[in-house]
Amino acid sequence: MDLRTRMLDAAEELLNASPDRDIATRAVCEAVGVGAPVLYRLFGDKNGLLSALVDYGFDRYLATKRAAAPSEDPVEDLRNGWDTHVEFARSHPAVYRLMFSPSFATVPSAAEEAMRLLRRVLDRCAAAGRLRVEPGLAAQMIMSANIGLALNLVTQPENYPDPELSRRVRDAVHAAVLGPGRPAGEDGQDSLVVAALQLAAVLRNRPTELGEPETALLRHWLDTLAGTPSTPARTASRPTHTVGG
Repeated sequence: MDLRTRMLDAAEELLNASPDRDIATRAVCEAVGVGAPVLYRLFGDKNGLLSALVDYGFDRYLATKRAAAPSEDPVEDLRNGWDTHVEFARSHPAVYRLMFSPSFATVPSAAEEAMRLLRRVLDRCAAAGRLRVEPGLAAQMIMSANIGLALNLVTQPENYPDPELSRRVRDAVHAAVLGPGRPAGEDGQDSLVVAALQLAAVLRNRPTELGEPETALLRHWLDTLAGTPSTPARTASRPTHTVGG
């Protein structure tokens, strides 16, 4: 393990043990047996150390997401994604708090990648006829609930003692965005929305005989049927971020 990683691991361990959720750079240096100039050379200052710790946390978090091989059931993959998110938060409570801190000057691009990976699973749910809410909105609903629950579990564990709470919240949120997968035509308007989302998801991933203008028009109609305005795709950039403290 290189020195930089050892210092990040030491900083995380000290943060986890700190009652006031703060650390001293001197303590980090002492934990790995180096002087302060080494920390300044690698991270600049304490804020640079904490910022690097955020990146280190996201690297490990996203590694679990990227390594998850899609199964034949996208809904099960969605459930597993929620569970692995909460498991990561519980295993790395101090770093998780930093990763989703409201004190960022800009949102880390890794957080945007996490949202894209979730959206990819939801696109598969839509293509399977299981989504009753537009994938982008569904991703926002699920991610905000997942992060909110995980933050409460790691910051106020004494107020959330129910070991089944994560599953209960997960199933409630998923019930709001997922349909039962019944054939089109069984549930009136709800079924029409599911069918529109399903066809839109298929069009995003499979070539058709339609030209680009016809495909764009069809997708516009499908978005209208699903009650979702069409929005242009965004390309994520790599912003910098800072963490106070």
